[in-house]
Amino acid sequence: MFLWRLKRSSNKCIMTMSTQLETSQKNLIKSEEKMMKIAIAGATGRMGKMLIEAVLNSADAQLVGALEHSSCPQLGEDAGAFLGKKTGVQISADIPAVLANAEFLIDFTRPEGTMTHLSVAEKTGTKMIIGTTGLSSDQIATLKNASSKIAIVFAPNMSVGVNATFKLLEIAAKMLNQGYDIEVIEAHHRHKVDAPSGTALKMGEVIADALGEKLDDVAVYAREGHTGERKAGSIGFATIRGGDIVGDHTVLFAGDGERIEISHKSSSRQSYAQGSLRAARFLQSKNSGMYDMQDVLGLRQSS
Repeated sequence: MFLWRLKRSSNKCIMTMSTQLETSQKNLIKSEEKMMKIAIAGATGRMGKMLIEAVLNSADAQLVGALEHSSCPQLGEDAGAFLGKKTGVQISADIPAVLANAEFLIDFTRPEGTMTHLSVAEKTGTKMIIGTTGLSSDQIATLKNASSKIAIVFAPNMSVGVNATFKLLEIAAKMLNQGYDIEVIEAHHRHKVDAPSGTALKMGEVIADALGEKLDDVAVYAREGHTGERKAGSIGFATIRGGDIVGDHTVLFAGDGERIEISHKSSSRQSYAQGSLRAARFLQSKNSGMYDMQDVLGLRQSS
């Protein structure tokens, strides 16, 4: 009798453990299904490495691809090698193969690279989070056309703090719409190839829109020699390049007897990476359309 009870108890324990294991496996599969499958473009660059690290550290994201150009010396290496981690994801130049497995592509590269990635993403249905700056008006128009097929977040700066600054600038511009001269001053590292920065230009656009103007009609990008007096209503831009400055932006409202400055300074690219993941989460419920970080953060509704 004792042995029968022991055997019965043992069988019940095994069945319980088997059921728990089966439930655990189902939960794991369900969890993996919910994971955002993300590929990173420009995987060996400063921003690319920060994005890879952010994805690997995120509980709801999975790194499934790492793209680089065909002459990159790190092709074939593990995407997590710089962190001392084995991810099982190799750095590749095969865009169709990488995007075929990716739900999202985060792209902080160059305009020509972004356009190449976009043409493939349209075919694979891969949603894009684009932080590339320096795009021409024609390239932006191409993005808008592509957004009828895939969902895209396109923003010159993915930082939540920078986008909060945009909102502050909109409010300030409406309040300081008379008697104040406006200047946008930006500083970045020596390796940045476009000027003014996309963030600085966006700041100018936000201010111009708040004043009922188009930035192209009021922007002044350079001053040299005998320039004459400052034209009323113009928005000036000043660019600094040097060292390892991640990104500093200040908008100066200069009036008679006072100056108001609204600044944002980045000490790390981490905020851009976290903002990109936030954008990916936003796109999970979108099949198409063109969005920016104001949409992602819900700021568009309150404007």
